[in-house]
Amino acid sequence: MSETALSSGKGHNDENVPVASMLIAPRHRPVVLAFYRVARMADDIADHPTAPAAEKLARLAAIEASLRGQDDAVVAAATLRSKLAERRLTSLHMLDLLSAFRRDVTQSRYADWADLMDYCRCSAAPVGRFMLDLHGEGRETWPASDALCAALQVINHLQDCGEDYRALDRVYVPADALAAGAVAIEALGAPSASPALRGVIAGLAQRASDLLGQSARLAPLVRDTRLSLEIGVIHRLASSLVRRLIARDPLSQSVSHRRHEALGGAALGVLATLAARARASAKPQTGAIGAR
Repeated sequence: MSETALSSGKGHNDENVPVASMLIAPRHRPVVLAFYRVARMADDIADHPTAPAAEKLARLAAIEASLRGQDDAVVAAATLRSKLAERRLTSLHMLDLLSAFRRDVTQSRYADWADLMDYCRCSAAPVGRFMLDLHGEGRETWPASDALCAALQVINHLQDCGEDYRALDRVYVPADALAAGAVAIEALGAPSASPALRGVIAGLAQRASDLLGQSARLAPLVRDTRLSLEIGVIHRLASSLVRRLIARDPLSQSVSHRRHEALGGAALGVLATLAARARASAKPQTGAIGAR
């Protein structure tokens, strides 16, 4: 199977938040980019608007086979497998992601917030866990990372809610949230959002903000300084996107950052993270003397 047949043409520089930015240590960047290439390929397959479901599932299965070492047919997956083996890292996180992409092919509606969070456990959390594993961080960082990744996923769903409905008949906005706002699913296909739909989107954006609150401790908790700064930048940009989703209509207005806005947000994220790390390191350490 051709690896580019269902490609969207998007690269790591087209994402909402940094992917393998210059903050990431050079020794880690090739592994991060190899992971991203496979994730991007699988995402493009799952999101292709005209490919039959059976073809999508077959292509995702081929990626998994190469990732598991059963063949080398999908070069990007075989390359990732090799790079993970070199670093003695598990392929479990990518396998979890592939399960989410299969769900995208077979499931187009989500009943409630818990249903959506269950999806995020496979579609978002594995990315953060992979980055933490790559940098040698402990599993005590996973809960805050999972919250950050879930927030990013919800933000992305809300930004693209109109396009997802029109192009793929896929709706990540939970059915119970639409029902509570007396909003029909078809409203997602309108040129602009009704006040009721705006209210639903704002409510879900606030829940994403709550997840960001749960993840605020992650950057200072991470030992690797460069990864900590990367997380701080991502958190700052995500917080800005949430505010835009509350204030704007994603069906008719752009929510994404312009380049200068992203750079400004990144700078503020770095400064805020450095300050948080300084405060954390200045706290008295509990030990034998302090415990007397």
